[in-house]
Amino acid sequence: MLRSLDIRDMLIIDRLELSFQSGLNVLTGETGAGKSILLDSLGFVLGWRGRAELVRSGAAQGEVTAVFDLAQDHPARAVLVAAGLPVEDELILRRINTPDGRKTAYINDRRASGEMLRALSDSLVELHGQHDDKGLMDPREHQRILDDFAGLSDDLDRLSKLWRALGAAEKARDAAQIRLAAAREEEDFLRHAAQEIQAMDPQPGEDAKLDADRRLMQGAVRVGEDIAKASDALGLNGAEGQMGDAQRWLEGASGDVGDALEPPLAALATALGALSDAQAGVDRALEALSFNPSDLEDVEERLFAIRALARKHDVLPDELAAFGVEIAQKLAVLDGADADLSALDDAVAQASTRYTRAAEALRAKRIKAAAKLDKSMARELAPLRMERAVFRTLVDPAPASASGLDAVSFRVATNPGAPAGQLNKIASGGELSRFLLALKVCLTQDTSGLTLIFDEIDRGVGGATADAVGRRLAELAHEGQVLVVTHSPQVAALGGHHWRVSKRVEKGQTLSTVEGLGDGARIDEIARMLSGDRITDEARAAARALMQA
Repeated sequence: MLRSLDIRDMLIIDRLELSFQSGLNVLTGETGAGKSILLDSLGFVLGWRGRAELVRSGAAQGEVTAVFDLAQDHPARAVLVAAGLPVEDELILRRINTPDGRKTAYINDRRASGEMLRALSDSLVELHGQHDDKGLMDPREHQRILDDFAGLSDDLDRLSKLWRALGAAEKARDAAQIRLAAAREEEDFLRHAAQEIQAMDPQPGEDAKLDADRRLMQGAVRVGEDIAKASDALGLNGAEGQMGDAQRWLEGASGDVGDALEPPLAALATALGALSDAQAGVDRALEALSFNPSDLEDVEERLFAIRALARKHDVLPDELAAFGVEIAQKLAVLDGADADLSALDDAVAQASTRYTRAAEALRAKRIKAAAKLDKSMARELAPLRMERAVFRTLVDPAPASASGLDAVSFRVATNPGAPAGQLNKIASGGELSRFLLALKVCLTQDTSGLTLIFDEIDRGVGGATADAVGRRLAELAHEGQVLVVTHSPQVAALGGHHWRVSKRVEKGQTLSTVEGLGDGARIDEIARMLSGDRITDEARAAARALMQA
């Protein structure tokens, strides 16, 4: 139960302290007095996403504190335990907002996140806003309402996982089929290319080696003749022969001239040794440059063949070997494609079977819950002066989705003998409000400890119908706590506790005030709701009659 709400510097509220009670709490006041601001502030401290600019103009920060009493079996206790937060009979939520949008939250004086506040709020408060009945107009909301009524969140989570698994299996199968189709289109080319590369057997670095060998052979052809001439010039028919002759001639003459020829002979001997070394080097060079002319043809043929094959496949010569491996892998995919596709098809079939079974099981639960919801709605509509209305929940087949194979829709007939139809085509505004009230009651009837808040649930109804709505709200309040924002005097008259929201101007600022009303003030407020600004004795008498009815 919501025990108190403390609001500081939020919108047009400077300081406000409210103490709520069990039973039916009603808030009344002129339009624009600030009733919705109270709900915005409560939503803020509960972590709900709403309007961004909440801090009162000129204030350093806005702050809201809400205090709840928790019974021993209140579901909020389990949420607190799971989050590792202190659990007490009193739950204090506090949240601060700064003008720049920074928010800080506390749960029992421990820092907490907005997400944690929202998780708690689900077990603390159920709010019906002024525009919630628009959800009844949207068939997509009907399935959510039925699933909430049936408590199918775990089933939906499980089905959603199976749906994603089925999608992943289909995606893998489809991708394999696309790859296979693309490979099939180039299969002949791949096999021919694989044969070419296998026959060529190119090796990494081979292009550079062949090119170097070719350049060496081409160079040998150009310089070989000059080296051979040099060899001849150095040999017996050249320098070696002439120097040998000179040596013999000098040796023959040396006996006749004494020691005069010894230095020339020594120098000549040294020159002959150096000449011999030069001759040997030239011979080795000739031997290194010697090759079979067909070798150059062979090198050039392979070099040009490798380069042509590389150009054909738009790769570098050194990449041919790796390209051949890639082609071999594609061919391996082709060769094993049937088996792989069969396995992927089996995976899709298994995933589809698991999803379908779960979706059909969910459908059975929805159909059962739909019948139960229709009976509950019939019980709830009767005290709302719609005892002749017929509410039906249809569960029809729909294309597969993460939420199942069903399309849920609500159909109503508001008058006997009238055909059933969609809510937005059959029900009036006042009837929509009552349908929504009945649905809210059905959805929360098995939930303990909730504070139910209704923001103008009586919109569009008056007279005896408004009285019926008020009496149903009062009956609900016997079992817990209900807060109602209302413009209906019939509803306000049935409240156990009454607050009036009004505006005042102070130092040039408009501020909102909430005051609790005693019996006399309640009579005047309900009289104002009946007659307007001019409260007459007749209006007060009518107000007393409503309060005593």
